[in-house]
Amino acid sequence: MIRPTATDPVKFTPEDWQLASYDYVLPPEAIASRPQERRDASRLLVHNVATAATAHTHFHDLATHLPPGCTLVLNRSRVFPCRLRGQKATGGECEAFVLSLRPREGRYQVLLRAGGKRKVGETFQFGPLTLALEELGEEGTFWVRPSLSHEAFLALLETEAGIPIPPYIRDGVADERDRSDYQTVYAGESGSVAAPTAGLHFTPELLDELRARGHRIAYVTLHVGLGTFRPVKSDDIREHHMHAESFSVDDENAALIREADVIVAVGTTSLRVLESCWRPTGFEFPAEGEFRDTRIFLHPGVPVHSIHGLITNFHLPQSSLLMLVSALAGRERMLGLYREALEKDYRFFSYGDAMLLIRG
Repeated sequence: MIRPTATDPVKFTPEDWQLASYDYVLPPEAIASRPQERRDASRLLVHNVATAATAHTHFHDLATHLPPGCTLVLNRSRVFPCRLRGQKATGGECEAFVLSLRPREGRYQVLLRAGGKRKVGETFQFGPLTLALEELGEEGTFWVRPSLSHEAFLALLETEAGIPIPPYIRDGVADERDRSDYQTVYAGESGSVAAPTAGLHFTPELLDELRARGHRIAYVTLHVGLGTFRPVKSDDIREHHMHAESFSVDDENAALIREADVIVAVGTTSLRVLESCWRPTGFEFPAEGEFRDTRIFLHPGVPVHSIHGLITNFHLPQSSLLMLVSALAGRERMLGLYREALEKDYRFFSYGDAMLLIRG
């Protein structure tokens, strides 16, 4: 297992903690509105942090660029339809964005968009479903109680709610194609409101090829919530606080990860699970079937111990995810790689191309 030391090539400066330092110019045409027709046809920028060598290839060639005999760790959380459009009791239009499928005392955390100020006691109608607002949450969230049972509520979301594609993709308006496009081929348990997008590039055939070449596949589950896409507003990024996101790792996959000599995380969510569980004496995962919350925020100056490499997409300016990858390769180098990718017409964000960072 890799343990970075003072000899690591990544150095940090005070500018690395300033929000404005993570801005970059992104032409609108560089934002991918649809994925490639074949998932693994997306492009792949490969960068070795230790040697500063960069290669440009395609995702279907991933196996040739990975360290020998590595264990890839993938997040198998499934995106659930979570955008409901309905009416307030007064007749005005409203939208509810369900943030989690895990209730707290029978209530669910949501975002609500409607005219006027929200008040406890308000109700919102979505066909046969009524949501009653019972508590004002933090950071503009609300706790609501559905009129349906948990099982009936989940079933209604699957048939009536929309897929939550980000607002920078076609103004956030999803269609039937997104129900499959915005989902990894290995998705399992429902619970995410945003896709673990690095995993969108994998096909069943590519996963088979990776295994045939001696790589191992391990899975974790982190349900992506508000924390991953919440904007960083603090001028000093060290003052930013992540929302809690829940994760689990079953015993079989925990054993695979503990046995691994070389670990490559697929996506920032997988990395956040691994780093949350890393200890100097080894990984400490939740017990089988248990979910644990993490608020870990990785950014320059925070050491990353758990991985040899990371597969990730190209992230938004000033986002916590851009800060995370800068913790691995350095902010100035990451921004330089982003500029190079733009010059070579890479496609950015959720449906865009990918990057493989190797730490040496």
